[in-house]
Amino acid sequence: MKYLFVTGGVVSSLGKGIISSSIGKLLQARGYSITIQKFDPYINIDPGTLNPYEHGECYVTEDGMETDLDLGHYERFTNIRTTRGNSITTGRIYRAVIDKERRGDYLGKTIQVVPHITDEIKRRIRREDDPNKYDFIITEIGGTIGDIESMPFLEAIRQMKWENQGDVACIHLTYVPYLKAAGEVKTKPTQHSVKEMQGVGIQPDILVLRTETHLNSDIIHKVASFCNVDRDCVVQSEDMPSIYEVPVAMQEQGLDAAILRKLGMPVGETPQLENWRDFLKRRDAAVETVKIAIAGKYELQDAYKSIRESLHHAGVYNDRKVDIQFINTEFLTPDDVEEKMKGVSGVVICPGFGQRGTEGKIVMAEYCRTHDIPTFGICYGMQMIVVEFARNVLGYKDANSAEIDPETKHNVIDIMEEQKAITQMGGTMRLGAYPCRLREGSKAYEVYGKADIRERHRHRYEFNNAYLEEFEKAGMVCTGKNPDADLVEIVEIPALKWYLAAQFHPEYQSTVLHPHPLFMSFTKAAIEYNDEHNR
Repeated sequence: MKYLFVTGGVVSSLGKGIISSSIGKLLQARGYSITIQKFDPYINIDPGTLNPYEHGECYVTEDGMETDLDLGHYERFTNIRTTRGNSITTGRIYRAVIDKERRGDYLGKTIQVVPHITDEIKRRIRREDDPNKYDFIITEIGGTIGDIESMPFLEAIRQMKWENQGDVACIHLTYVPYLKAAGEVKTKPTQHSVKEMQGVGIQPDILVLRTETHLNSDIIHKVASFCNVDRDCVVQSEDMPSIYEVPVAMQEQGLDAAILRKLGMPVGETPQLENWRDFLKRRDAAVETVKIAIAGKYELQDAYKSIRESLHHAGVYNDRKVDIQFINTEFLTPDDVEEKMKGVSGVVICPGFGQRGTEGKIVMAEYCRTHDIPTFGICYGMQMIVVEFARNVLGYKDANSAEIDPETKHNVIDIMEEQKAITQMGGTMRLGAYPCRLREGSKAYEVYGKADIRERHRHRYEFNNAYLEEFEKAGMVCTGKNPDADLVEIVEIPALKWYLAAQFHPEYQSTVLHPHPLFMSFTKAAIEYNDEHNR
């Protein structure tokens, strides 16, 4: 088993997740089995209770773990299926150690950061609870070197490098800024970052220099010399038009070959990444554009990261560039919806929680339904589509979700029965993959091409089946149900071209080489609408 650690220095948001994913992709192409995991220094047990403005999108694994959005990158790049073992926080580490102490597992010892916390971190790094065996375990450490929260993780890495000599490589991602006034790049921040690493006993084996401008060979040589790193182990990660170009750029600079050499492994021939390159060629060949709106309340790209990437995947395979337009539903009204929708050929009504922005989502749902615009509701988006239909078609003007208005007489969306006794917020929703059975002859069945599917969930509230017969008589039909709990999973309006909403999150399963069928079909419908109305 070989261990790769990816750390970051100078500033945050350099793209450690993309580099980790790219490394995993390149090693897979060489025939190695890999897994990638994220260790986040924050004390939350998981990001499930964090506002998206704090931490971006909350990603959900098949086994129901709420995780960092980087796990979405891991899955989209490598097609692996992550689990709760791939996402660890300081909070989970400390809780595990404290639980052991309460049980008496430490036999009266004084519990300390070293060795007890670091031993637990190392146990998770080695994935001792995972029955699978991997050639490489790639571990990304969140945050930036110098953060006080990261110190136990860095000490664990130092120990592992000492205990597993020859089997561990450290890849450090730093920032090389360009000073426009001086007309030159500066390597001093990278030198200080590496010095910080050396100060805790870790010498980086490989440096990835994040840069907005191309670095010449003199700069690369200077960094290698001043940071005690081999010249062929310094690569640069320039700004790219797409994150999906990063694996190819890293391969062309020999990042995967450098890793293998550092670990004393044969390099062999460089894989061609045919399927990946075909995806990039197809994306570059697309000339025409289709504009798709995502209607939500978070003006932050990372809040809807998986939805955005799923739309881009589907656009490539439909030979179009997808121009994503964000529409803030907090401020959307019946008076300005038409103006906001100019040139838009399809709408995704986004997930979310709470009351803010819900009336705007309802306005959007009504506009799309009455103008027969391709519409895709996801989770909370589905629930607002249901509320809109109840108000404006069934005539229940006070219809709402019990989450928004617990006193409504027409709670067409109600809390799940098993959620009623739950008082804690974190990790208590309906989470992870559940089965769904599709109705033959429906749009959903046509899209999937089969009756039984599994999709991932993250919600507490559901469609109230007491209203199902009324909805279906009025034209909104349930075409997907959980076969075990009879929960409504998919609703659609067959009379419209493409008007479908799902209680689950299909965006979590779309990858570069396997775009999700719902996004593929929705994007195709948007293209057809565009060609008919916007040319």
